[in-house]
Amino acid sequence: MTHVYDNILGLIGNTPMVKINTVTKDIPAKVYAKLESCNPGHSTKDRIALHIIEAAEAKGLLQPGSTVIETTSGNTGFSIAMVCIIKGYKCILSVSDKTKAEKIAYLKALGATVYICPANVPADDPRSYYEVAKRIASETPNSIYINQYFNELNIDAHYKSTGPEIWKQTEGKITHLIACTGTGGTLSGSAKYLKEQNPGIKIIGVDASGSILKGYHETGEINKEDIHPYQIEGMGKNLIPSALLFDQIDEFVRVNDEMSAYRTREIALKEAIMGGYTTGAVIEGLLQYAVKNPFKKDDLVVAIFPDHGSRYITKVYSDVWMEEQKFVNNCVHNYEEVFKTERIK
Repeated sequence: MTHVYDNILGLIGNTPMVKINTVTKDIPAKVYAKLESCNPGHSTKDRIALHIIEAAEAKGLLQPGSTVIETTSGNTGFSIAMVCIIKGYKCILSVSDKTKAEKIAYLKALGATVYICPANVPADDPRSYYEVAKRIASETPNSIYINQYFNELNIDAHYKSTGPEIWKQTEGKITHLIACTGTGGTLSGSAKYLKEQNPGIKIIGVDASGSILKGYHETGEINKEDIHPYQIEGMGKNLIPSALLFDQIDEFVRVNDEMSAYRTREIALKEAIMGGYTTGAVIEGLLQYAVKNPFKKDDLVVAIFPDHGSRYITKVYSDVWMEEQKFVNNCVHNYEEVFKTERIK
């Protein structure tokens, strides 16, 4: 039998790529999206959850009844909870209060215990979701802490899967890889593999306005003035993750909440791809990059779309939320014309 698996974990990886035709019509290069939403947990984080947990099993660190602990903006938590169900482990997650209620409900539906922590505190604050996860791990016997931000297996998962998949799918013709950076594992692992095949491939990281990653890449120093609250989940950081290999990245582009939100909805409307907030961010980053670095006709660009838009229905896909953020009035595009709603009176 083909495409039949013993359990849902067999569906992880080997995600498809789709050509982007309309949103990038002014770019002469071919642009393809790698749809990580086609993983069973609907995000790229399925890859690291399975890889890290199976590595821990191989080392004898996990036995039936063990507890897996992690900090997450949502997607990693879904993936870990999914793997834990199949493997027979307990799951404890700490999330920031920037995480929407439906994401937290999803985590609980998958059996996870969830701790909600303030987002706008320093990473070393005992209330931060990083420190809360560390504390719970230290207090919980027979447990492991995934620690995706500082776990080299995060990079390794993508070095062994995402990178080779992209190389094979493009038949080695890829010239540019662009992806959002949070923990950095997706872009770093993929970039490391691809640059081993062809050092000339350009690697572009997309950072959030409010994050320190772009500034650190350019100066080697943390500029605390870069830090301010922002809405995009799953990208940007106020600390430097060791899972982000800055030496593999050629350039960073910084995007803001508003234009990333607009691009997310534009991709749904014009490409029929329901991507998450970072999907819009990566396309906005690509379009910004193209202004200063014009693509050629023979270029082949791969953009990683990290997750599915179903987790953002009450956020970026909500007219009410967009209006609350004042994106409707401030957007440089004619929002009401593009996203109009007909109301029967």
